[in-house]
Order: sequence, then C-alpha cells, then structure tokens
Amino acid sequence: MNIAVVGAAGMIGKRIAEEALRRGHQVTAVVRNPDKLSEYKEKMNIVRANAVDPSSIAEAVKGHDAVISAYGPKFGEEEELLEAARALIEGVRRGGVRRLLIVGGAGSLITDSGDALMDTPEFPEELRTLAKAHADAYGIYQESDLEWSYLSPAAIIEPGRRSGQFRIGIDRLVTDESGSSRISVEDYAVAMLDELDDPQFIGTRFTVAY
Repeated sequence: MNIAVVGAAGMIGKRIAEEALRRGHQVTAVVRNPDKLSEYKEKMNIVRANAVDPSSIAEAVKGHDAVISAYGPKFGEEEELLEAARALIEGVRRGGVRRLLIVGGAGSLITDSGDALMDTPEFPEELRTLAKAHADAYGIYQESDLEWSYLSPAAIIEPGRRSGQFRIGIDRLVTDESGSSRISVEDYAVAMLDELDDPQFIGTRFTVAY
C-alpha cells in the first residue's frame, strides 16, 4: 500500500512510518522540514508540505492509498490543530484519497467516574488547552465524509518496546488492574497500522492501552 504520513518527523509519526516500512508499505513522509528525516531518504519518499494549507496537502498525498496524520502543533499554538484538521480533510479530498487515519488525543476519553479524562483533577493543567483542541478537532473529523479512523492513545504514551500486545477500547479510557493507562509509542504505531491493514473502526474513534 502507498501511504502518506503527515508529521512523520515527530515522535509518533516517525514510529508510524517505521512500522509501515516494516510491513512492506511504501511511505511518503509529509513534513515541514525534510532535513529532520535525512537518514530515511533511502527508505521513503520525503516531501515538504504545510499542514494548514489544503493545496499543499493535496499535492503531497495525491496518488496514495491512505493518509495517516500524526500532525501535532507546537506548545502554545494548540488552536492550529483545528486549522490543520480542516485543511487535512480538504487536502486529502482534493488529492483523491478516501482513507484517513488520525493520531488523536486521550483527553476526551471517558473515565470510570463518567468525566472526560481532561476534566479530572489529576489531569495536568498545562495540557488542558491541547486536550480541548484535540477534542474539538475530533468533532471536525466526525463531520467528514472521508473513511476516517481516529486513534486516541492511553493517558500516558511514551517511547518503549514493541510488543504487539495491548487492549482496545472505543470511547472509554482503557486502564489496567492498578488503574494505570499506558501505551508505548511503538505499540501505538502497531495499532494504527493494524487498523490500516484490516479496518475495524472506519467512521469512529478507538483507543489502545495495556
């Protein structure tokens, strides 16, 4: 499959691109700064694009079978996430691609208390604005007519090992016996590519955690 990964230079995007390569897919990295992926130039096609410009996205994704967006705004520029969501939908549509998978946020997942994770007392105050932006962007994707899937991570996502073993949920935060909600970036990438290779969640959100 020919896949375009928007934001492939970031922590999550890079591992998604690596997982796609591992599975034999052709990968185009769509990034702001191609120099950040210079070590991958023999493994994937690298193109420059502006994630908030529909025309730029359309040109970058044209001819691909699917687009995976791992776009993330800089700290303090969270509102750009909404602009990027609209631009991505329009750009993917103009580029003639129907399948769109999105790296989402965990803040709007529902906890055992019935509250969204971002509304619980334990949620870091400095991340609330970003979590709210992710939740609003999710609403934008829900209104899209594309074949979209939105993958929310666990409450904590960080680099680790690739086990290929995790649990899947829909709108509720997945926790273990101790109440912890974690996933490695590597296993998050596995879940994303599993959904690409064998779609189970077209037109909806899902989440993964140990």
